[in-house]
Amino acid sequence: MKSKTKVVVLYILISLVWIIGTDYLLYRLEPDLYSLYQKIKGIVFVIATTIFIYYLMKKNDRINALQEEKEKVETLINSMSDFVNFKDGEGRWIQSNEFGLKLFQLEGIPYQGKKDSELASYSKHFQEALHYCEQSDEQTWQQGKLTRVEEVLTLPNGEERTFDTIKTPLFRDNGERKGLVVIGRDITERIKAEKKLAESQLRYKALFEHNPELVYMVDLNGIIIDLNDQFENVTGYKKEEAIGKSMISFIAEKDHDRLYKKFHHVISERKSHQCNEITIPHRSGETVIVNCASVPIIIEGELVGITGYANNITKMIETEEKLRTTEKLAVIGELAAGIAHEIRNPLTSLQGFVQLFQSESKTDNPLHRIMLDELERINLIASELLVLSRPQEIAFTETNVQTALHDIVRLLNTEASLYGAKITLDAKEELFINGDKNQLKQLFINIIKNATEAGASSITVSLTKKFDLLWIEVKDDGCGMDQARIDKLGEPFFSRKEKGTGLGLTVSHKIIAAHEGTIQYKSKVGQGTTVIISFPAI
Repeated sequence: MKSKTKVVVLYILISLVWIIGTDYLLYRLEPDLYSLYQKIKGIVFVIATTIFIYYLMKKNDRINALQEEKEKVETLINSMSDFVNFKDGEGRWIQSNEFGLKLFQLEGIPYQGKKDSELASYSKHFQEALHYCEQSDEQTWQQGKLTRVEEVLTLPNGEERTFDTIKTPLFRDNGERKGLVVIGRDITERIKAEKKLAESQLRYKALFEHNPELVYMVDLNGIIIDLNDQFENVTGYKKEEAIGKSMISFIAEKDHDRLYKKFHHVISERKSHQCNEITIPHRSGETVIVNCASVPIIIEGELVGITGYANNITKMIETEEKLRTTEKLAVIGELAAGIAHEIRNPLTSLQGFVQLFQSESKTDNPLHRIMLDELERINLIASELLVLSRPQEIAFTETNVQTALHDIVRLLNTEASLYGAKITLDAKEELFINGDKNQLKQLFINIIKNATEAGASSITVSLTKKFDLLWIEVKDDGCGMDQARIDKLGEPFFSRKEKGTGLGLTVSHKIIAAHEGTIQYKSKVGQGTTVIISFPAI
């Protein structure tokens, strides 16, 4: 406004000087031609005035254009939710947006032309921050290039806000400092979101990687994407060996159809599904049973895969089997306690009368022998029932297993030869366990007699020590067994022998359990059987 007033005053003065001055000069110099010169002077004045006005108009247009651009810039930076500040080469504020002024509590302050350190006196709370800004500006000037840093401002209410601050230095052609552009974006919410995301990822990682159950992720084609470390415990394979392979390849074939159906139900219904008692062949050859739960992975409304949880229930099933066996033994015990003694008394009388008839008979009657054999068999069953029906008193002593096996092999070799079998003992050193010698002998007799009755021609009994365990291995080349039969061994009354009671191995398992041992069966139909018994060695 002041500049416009000066121009108008100057224009009036020049016009007056031109009019009065030229009139005076023309009248003094050429009175006769005064009228002509007056017309020429008027034309010159009009032309000069027109040129002057045209110049003023052009200049005013440029000023207006600049003013419009300035207003646009101000509107733009004031509409931004970022702190925007322009400084000159000396660090003096040229222009700042409303957000920046409000942020540093400089609203209504004549900030233009002042440095940060000077403005610090107007903003008590941000004095330290403004002084730091001046130091940070100098570092940017020294580096001579754009700098970017995250800065934390504490607001008067105690809230902390994080700003992503970018400073761009401007230089003249001669290298002098021209200006500095400062833009600070409030990224507090983004930092919080990133922190929550990181925490969520950590929780997910902990849930996935450190879950006590097997957790797996597969794509929509059933290909394994990721696994936790429990996969190796369940299957025996490292997770690196499984990623990229089909999930179904680690499942027993008998469960393929059932698992396929559940898998497609999850995809079609987009709901979780449970699939119980899935069989997984372990790398070691053992069988693992798991319960699986499959949950769809849906991202932004799109199904991208499936997360699954597999709970190993093998031990639980084994425990249930043992419980069922225990219940059977309890029933047997109740039956045995009631009838075993009652059976033995009349048996003794019957055996006595048959032997009397046999001695009095003048001819050898085969019926007498058959009756005695059958009576002896009944007596044997009653004896085994009594063993199962009551706790046996075990006299634990240091027992030489080598000697016990020598005695048993010598005893059974004659009987084995009747079946066409030969028993070989491989026990080169004396090994001892803490056990009951008579029960151990009964155990070994049961196992070896089973081998002789299985159509074996060769039976090898070996005795070794592995670490702190004593191993007795009975290997035969008999008829062998399938897995279904192996799974039932030891169950009461399970026998495929013509005259078997199904109690011999039940008693044997009970003896092994009492001595804190284990028993394993390895057999194939037509290829023989190997029984491995282990006890804690002395």
